[in-house]
Amino acid sequence: MKTVTRRLVLAALLAGGLPGCSADKPDFKSVDITGAQYARQIDLQDASGKTRTLADFKGRVVIVFFGYTQCPDVCPTTLAEIAEVKQKLGPEGDKVQTLFVTIDPERDTPAVLAAYAANFGRDVVALRGSMAETKAVAQEFKVFYAKVPGTSEGNDAAIATTTRGRGVGVFRRLPRAWLQACSNSPS
Repeated sequence: MKTVTRRLVLAALLAGGLPGCSADKPDFKSVDITGAQYARQIDLQDASGKTRTLADFKGRVVIVFFGYTQCPDVCPTTLAEIAEVKQKLGPEGDKVQTLFVTIDPERDTPAVLAAYAANFGRDVVALRGSMAETKAVAQEFKVFYAKVPGTSEGNDAAIATTTRGRGVGVFRRLPRAWLQACSNSPS
C-alpha cells in the first residue's frame, strides 16, 4: 500500500497538484495529519441513499474532495485531475477511492450528484447529507463554506469555500489519516 500512496502523491505533484486550473503550476503544500484529531469520519448518504462511512473504504487510499455540482471551474477541474492521476497509476489506480462531498445539498440532489460524479469515473462516490450533516462533516475536515449572493442574472447563489488555499484533498490510507494537501494558488 505504501507504493500506491507514494505513486499517487508523485502523480499528483506531476499533474500540478490536485486542485486548480491555472496556466501556472499551483504551489502544492501538504501536511502529515497522521494522528490528527480531525478528518476522521464521514457519515453521509451516497446518490443511491446508502449511508457511507470511511470504514467502507478500509485498505484503500481515499481522496476526499468537497465541492458542488454548479461550481464553474475548480470542482470539475480538480475531479478531472484526480481521474487523470488514477489513470496514470494504471492498475494501482483501482486502489484509490475518490469521495466527492457536496457542500450544496439543497441543489445537489441524489440524481444530480449521480450524473455529475459519473463524468469523473465509474467509481467516484458522491456524498450528501442534510444541511446540518454537511456542516458537521465540513467542520470535521476543517472546510469552511458559505452561500453568497450570485453576481449575474439567473445566478441566485454561489458557494464560497476556503481551506487555507484553493480546494482540498485529504488522502487517507485507511484506517488512519495520512496527508492533507491543498493548493495555495491565489486564483
